[in-house]
Amino acid sequence: MCAVETDDISVSVGGRLWQLKRAGNLEDLWENMLNDPHDFEDERLPYWTELWPSGVALARWLATRKKQIANQRCLDLGCGLGFAALVGQWLGARVVAVDYEEDALCFAAQNARINQVTQPLWTVMDWRRPAVRFQSMNCIWGGDIMYEKRFVAPVLRFLRHALAPRGVVWLAEPGRGIYDAFLRACHNEGWQKQCVCTESVESFHAQAEPATVKIWELQKYE
Repeated sequence: MCAVETDDISVSVGGRLWQLKRAGNLEDLWENMLNDPHDFEDERLPYWTELWPSGVALARWLATRKKQIANQRCLDLGCGLGFAALVGQWLGARVVAVDYEEDALCFAAQNARINQVTQPLWTVMDWRRPAVRFQSMNCIWGGDIMYEKRFVAPVLRFLRHALAPRGVVWLAEPGRGIYDAFLRACHNEGWQKQCVCTESVESFHAQAEPATVKIWELQKYE
């Protein structure tokens, strides 16, 4: 998939300019999916090829947390083009970056090379079937990873599985209603939550207004 037509975008985070490649022709991606009906079994829509406002806000948040994440085992859940994972790795974290789509990881690895960042560990993973050790991650982050209510329970199960004791989760979201359901579920399951950042972020795709992104910090003490 990395052989498809590409588009270049740039964004400033952490005092440097990042250059990212993404698929340049979404029509080609849709056509490939239409030719393979199995791609629709789990609604494998090519959201990963955009750099969403939540991903930008998350990367900027990580740039303020260097001391907290440096030398820590960190996981990017639904890494897409890999931007937040690359920022975390550049800041000194030991990043495992997972996505459901292998094509996304192809672009993410290319973006690491372009920006001369040591490659995170890129891994194809379905959060319903964790591919990381129990309680092995000091920090988990994700940018706008949920679109349907049915995602809430498996995401929470994954976080309980992967997060180390005293670990922290950061989730960036642009005000989707699904996150109200997610935060209620967090409260019911004993997670401590707080909004640690609210930021207006311009979009890199066709969107009339900037998105207001909130970053939620979750912790759970057993």
